[in-house]
Amino acid sequence: MFVATLTFEQARQCVLSKLRESNPQPPVEEVSLSEVAGRVLAQPVRADRDYPPVSRSVRDGFAVRAADLPGDLLVIGEVRAGEKFAGEVQPGEAVEIMTGAPMPRGADAVVMVEHCTVAGDRVRVPRTLAPDENVTLHASQARANAVLLEAGHRLGFADAGLLAMVGLSRVEVFARPKVAIVATGDEIVEVTETPLDYQIRNSNVESLAVQVARAGGCPNVLPIARDLYAATRESIEHGLRFDMLLLSGGVSAGKYDIVERVLADLGAEFYFDRVLIMPGQPLVFGNARGKFFFGLPGNPASTMVTFEIFARSAVELLGGQTESILPLTWSKLACDFHQKPGLTRFLPAVLSVGLGTGGCEVTPMVTPLPWQGSGDVPALSRANAFVVTEPGREAWAAGDWIRVLLK
Repeated sequence: MFVATLTFEQARQCVLSKLRESNPQPPVEEVSLSEVAGRVLAQPVRADRDYPPVSRSVRDGFAVRAADLPGDLLVIGEVRAGEKFAGEVQPGEAVEIMTGAPMPRGADAVVMVEHCTVAGDRVRVPRTLAPDENVTLHASQARANAVLLEAGHRLGFADAGLLAMVGLSRVEVFARPKVAIVATGDEIVEVTETPLDYQIRNSNVESLAVQVARAGGCPNVLPIARDLYAATRESIEHGLRFDMLLLSGGVSAGKYDIVERVLADLGAEFYFDRVLIMPGQPLVFGNARGKFFFGLPGNPASTMVTFEIFARSAVELLGGQTESILPLTWSKLACDFHQKPGLTRFLPAVLSVGLGTGGCEVTPMVTPLPWQGSGDVPALSRANAFVVTEPGREAWAAGDWIRVLLK
């Protein structure tokens, strides 16, 4: 069986293309506002009226006619948020106004209270204002029936506020994809057990469960699959009953790495089984019995990194998102950095923000962490990002720009 080895970019594009070709249509369910965090909209959200429905002041001060300034004006009343001024501002007049209050008829600007001198029922304004200054204009945020959020959008805290603003107490969202997670290997014991020197606790399924949930899926941790054909086949067949299957370990070239053989016997189609990255070269992606699967490497860093850059997108698209964006950015290096070329490397790092020249320019700085390879979980825990190298480059100097994957 020949399966091509891909670059990082080719492999990621392969995942996105295969998911989009499958055109997943998740079931739809209705949830309350208290349940929308992280859910994906199954319907567009429209404005129920103009926003704002009237022009409003964005400052405490005085509603005035810009053409009257500078000038000494007669204060004819007051308007607070939640009220409406009954009269109309005539030439030479002003109305005291609070932040959020509707603009009185006749007024077209608001002068801030700290820029005025008040004496009795007179207010002196020594400056000019442009029309509409310090005013949020009627319908400037949205027109009635305008689409404010599209279907396929993942909801955050600001979106919850928007849903409440337009009067939606319940909303239709896509059901979360159910993701099976299986760790393979004779060396693995349960988290609650005391491992022998040659054993390890089943930590990968716990990190994967968090990653799946963060991507909008429902993690389902299955029992450990031992390095026996029958046991591995039984676990994989069980996992293929879910919307997607994640396997950790058993995909390298070792004598007991039998995951690919079992998948092939189950009629799997393999899209790739090796990617030119580090950590995570032996990475399998394919489809069996109509379900996508990833065979992730067993070392913790490899498992975490390959999920973030490949499998996370699959979970998001299966969950109804229309796009899946990898959170890559650029930062300056805080120190010199060297690598052996040939692979795209994802190395644990700490991203911080410092002051640039003159003490005012904000500059991101990234520091690669010392680590002992893809089993160094403490280093991964200390990191808040990954440095992402270019495969054809050997060295970077302190201050050079380099790609960073946010953790």
